[in-house]
Amino acid sequence: MKKRNPEREGTTDPVSGLAIPAGWIEKSIDPHVMEKVNSGLWALLSDGTLLKRGLTTGTTAAAACKGAVISLKGFIDNVTVLTPAGIRVSVPVDGRDGVCAAVKIGGDHESDVTAGAVMEARAEPAEVEMREEGDAGGRIELVAGPGIGRIGARGLCAPPGKPAISPSARREIMGAIEEGMAESGLAAVRVKLSVRDGERIAEKTMNPKVGVNGGISVLGSTGFVEPWNEHLGESREAEIQKPDRVVVTTGRVGLKYSRFLFPEHQVVLLGNQLDRLHFREDQESVLCGLPALILKWGMPDILEGTGYGTVAEMVEKEPHHPRIGEAICEVRARLPITRIVLLRRDGSVLRDEGPDVRAPRERLGGTVVSEDRNGKDRGFR
Repeated sequence: MKKRNPEREGTTDPVSGLAIPAGWIEKSIDPHVMEKVNSGLWALLSDGTLLKRGLTTGTTAAAACKGAVISLKGFIDNVTVLTPAGIRVSVPVDGRDGVCAAVKIGGDHESDVTAGAVMEARAEPAEVEMREEGDAGGRIELVAGPGIGRIGARGLCAPPGKPAISPSARREIMGAIEEGMAESGLAAVRVKLSVRDGERIAEKTMNPKVGVNGGISVLGSTGFVEPWNEHLGESREAEIQKPDRVVVTTGRVGLKYSRFLFPEHQVVLLGNQLDRLHFREDQESVLCGLPALILKWGMPDILEGTGYGTVAEMVEKEPHHPRIGEAICEVRARLPITRIVLLRRDGSVLRDEGPDVRAPRERLGGTVVSEDRNGKDRGFR
């Protein structure tokens, strides 16, 4: 069987799931680019730039808890943690006599207010039969201490009154504790997790506004923090108008992948409020996202007479359907100076339409089905 060559065929980001074209890899000047991408700790952008990911509060907490359990047997300065993304990471810790601290790593994220937070865990042997707030058949008791917020509203990561620890972060922590128990030979443990100055740090987060009180949240669906800010700005119109290069996205998928595709642009999430969209004439502007919102904005009756129930269904079954081309023309008529990029859910490019047909498209990679001003398929793939 022929061995696959990622540098020629591309690869997949193990954290985001983004298909990385070979062209991105070739543009990187780092000789260890593949090793870094495969580690999950680095995000490769379309221009070859590598940005370092941080670790979530969940991964940091898991490291502290595992270290605390192992340190009951002796000093420890490093542990490995299996993240929700399925990638094992090595985390520096300071653990002795059942007490262990881990510092949250922020990576290249410029505005991660929890970066540098110290998460501390205290472990002690326990009776197997105890089950209060426990998991793993009553062998583990996890207690949320000072600095960890409490849920004060419905619809958040846990029921009201409970510690602000998301289900995925809790599973990561419990798995790490179990690994620590196996290494130290303990049958049952009680672990108390806290965050130094957690209440003060939380004041800089969204927690007070969303109903999490008294500390930070312990979160993380992948175990990693992307090296950019994904929070919505208070004035999105101002955010769109300010930069010389801007990408407006319609949802989280577009937000996620636009960072990789357009590393030199500021990315703004506008959602379904495209009627509020207005670019400066001298801006290099891009509208990027999944097809449904963008195409329906351009042609509200796009599905009429097609037999399809959703735009997503039509795009999947007939990506060259005439109505799709008509809707894109309508979008371009409303945004004549803006590049329109439609994405699939895996981040690959479905359509790439812009006001300048000479603009290079190859750096986006993926499969581009694009037409020139005469409606002719440019055939770039």
